[in-house]
Amino acid sequence: MSERVLYPLRLSASPRPLVFGGHAIAKRLGKDAIPDWSIAETWEVSDVDGSIGEVMNGHLAGTPLRRIVADHPEELVGPGWSGDWFPVLTKFIDAAGALPVHLHADDERAQRLEGQPNGKTEAWHILDAAPGATVLCGVKAGVSAEEVRTALEAQNFDAVLRRLTARPGETIYVPGGTPHSFGPDTLIYEIEQTSDIQQHAMRWQMEDGSHVPDEEFDSNLDMLMEEIDLDSRPDFVPGLRIAVGDGVERVFLCASPYYALERWRAGTAEPLRHTFATAQILTNVGAPVRVTSGDWSEELGRAQTLLLPAECGEVEVTGPADVLFGCLPDLERDVIVPLTRAGYSREVIASLGEV
Repeated sequence: MSERVLYPLRLSASPRPLVFGGHAIAKRLGKDAIPDWSIAETWEVSDVDGSIGEVMNGHLAGTPLRRIVADHPEELVGPGWSGDWFPVLTKFIDAAGALPVHLHADDERAQRLEGQPNGKTEAWHILDAAPGATVLCGVKAGVSAEEVRTALEAQNFDAVLRRLTARPGETIYVPGGTPHSFGPDTLIYEIEQTSDIQQHAMRWQMEDGSHVPDEEFDSNLDMLMEEIDLDSRPDFVPGLRIAVGDGVERVFLCASPYYALERWRAGTAEPLRHTFATAQILTNVGAPVRVTSGDWSEELGRAQTLLLPAECGEVEVTGPADVLFGCLPDLERDVIVPLTRAGYSREVIASLGEV
C-alpha cells in the first residue's frame, strides 16, 4: 500500500460573537481555547471565504483548508471528487437568545439571483434545549406570499411561520428557501453546504443589535421573498438506529446529496470502529476520547473536531464515546444500503432529508 499523503487534521475554529450568543459552547459543551465573552457560533470545519480553517497539527500546520482541497482533492474528499472548496460546513451554535428570522437560498436561486455557485441547505441537531424551547421553521400551509410579506413587515412571525418543539437528540433538515429561527436557550450542531448567503427579516443587526434602516429592511424583504419556498415544511426526526457492536450504537440523523450526519455512542466493552470512503468530520460531543487511524493516535477533547481525510479509510474511537460524524455521502452506499439491511423501509429512510 502506498504511503498516505494526509492524516487526521485539526483545524482552527472561528468564534462568532453575535448578539444572540452566550457561554454554553464553553460551559455546557466544554470547548476550550475560545474567547471568554458571549459566543454565538464556532465554525468547526469551514472553507467559507473569510473564515477558512487552517491546519493546527502535523507537518501541514498553518496550511489553509482551501490549499489542501486544491492540492489533494481525492485524498481529502474522496475518489473521483473535484471542486474548488471543501463542500461541507459545520458549526456549534449557542442560541442563548433568539436568532433573527432568516433564510438561505437554494442552489437554483443562489445562482440566478445572487451569482453564487451554490445555496445553503442545512440541518440542526439539537444538543441541548430548555424545556419548552421552540424553533420557527417553514411557512404554515395555506399562507400566501402576500400574507408572509405583511407579517414579516409587522414582525408578527407566529402568524405565518410554523413553531416546533426543540427536543435534545432530534434533528431537522432545513432545505434552502425555508424561513427559520431558533432560540432562546437552544444549543445545536449545524451541518450545511459551504456558503454564507442569507436574507434576514429582522429590524436589528445580528452583529451588534443596531437598528436596520427602513430602506435596507425593505430591500432585505424584497430579496427574501424572491428566495422563499412557501411549500417547505420540514419536521424533526429522532434518527434511525443501528446496533453495530457490543454497546456501540449508530444513529443516522439526516442525509442528502449535500451531507449526511450520524451520532455514534460506545461504552467500554469495545471501541467504536468506522470505515469510510469519503472525508469524515468527527466532532466530540461527550467526554475526551482516544482516536486512532492507522498509526496516528491522539486524544480528542470535549467539543473538539477532527477532519478525517478520505484516504484514512478507517477510524477507531475508544469509549465511553459520544461523537458525531458528518460527511459528503454516496447516498446508496453510505445511507440506503446499511439502513435497508437493518430493516428500514425506503419511506422511513426518506424522512432523513433528501434520500
